[in-house]
Amino acid sequence: MTVAHITGGARGIGKAIALRLASDGHAIAVSDLPGMAEELEKTRTEIEERGVRAVALHGDVSDPASVRRLVTDTADQLGSLDVMVANAGVAQTKALLDVTPEEYEHVHRVNGLGVFLCYTESARQMIKQGHGGKIIGASSIAGHKGFGLLGVYSSSKFAVRALTQAAAQEWAEHGITVNAYCPGIVDTQMWVEIDHDLGAINAVGEGESMKAMAAGITLGRVSQGSDVAAFVSYLAGPDSDYMTGQSPLIDGGVLFT
Repeated sequence: MTVAHITGGARGIGKAIALRLASDGHAIAVSDLPGMAEELEKTRTEIEERGVRAVALHGDVSDPASVRRLVTDTADQLGSLDVMVANAGVAQTKALLDVTPEEYEHVHRVNGLGVFLCYTESARQMIKQGHGGKIIGASSIAGHKGFGLLGVYSSSKFAVRALTQAAAQEWAEHGITVNAYCPGIVDTQMWVEIDHDLGAINAVGEGESMKAMAAGITLGRVSQGSDVAAFVSYLAGPDSDYMTGQSPLIDGGVLFT
């Protein structure tokens, strides 16, 4: 049985990915911050209900020692690490002229450094195991187009695409593929917070910003975590063996490339 680790798995897209990969038959290590312990445990229980082994681990993806421990604990407790999904991330909705250097650094520590650490530590483990693996990162629609009021977030998601392309080239010789997924507007707590912050900036009511953004989706609805998870299932499985270095959009048709 292959083993997959999903960071930021207590809720939202991460939880949806963890449940989908469990249904696909992967043993699952799911991790999140210590403050998410209760929700993380619920996710672990739901994973086990799908008939696979599961462990819940606490860690901070922006801390090198923490990520190293997450990878080691996954391999020690479940036997290997075959799929890493570097899903954890944070959003920020703010005009660039109002962003402080500290805020910029925080977003990039989680979304940029966090993905870098998950990529490199999992690659080291997979190389040691000697049978390849799948590394998958969370970029975004904002990794293909910089959005006003989401400038710092956008820059961090562009960084994920660059890391994905470079890592794919460096680790192909070890049988490791590296790809990213780029969601659009997803019905998660993160987008609720983005809607709230945009509403405050633009002086519109709750839900109005989300409604305006959703109007630009070709398929006519915001996505669910399960929509993204279905694509990650493909990236984590054998059907994507000849795909690497890519960051496809899974956004219902907002951007076209």
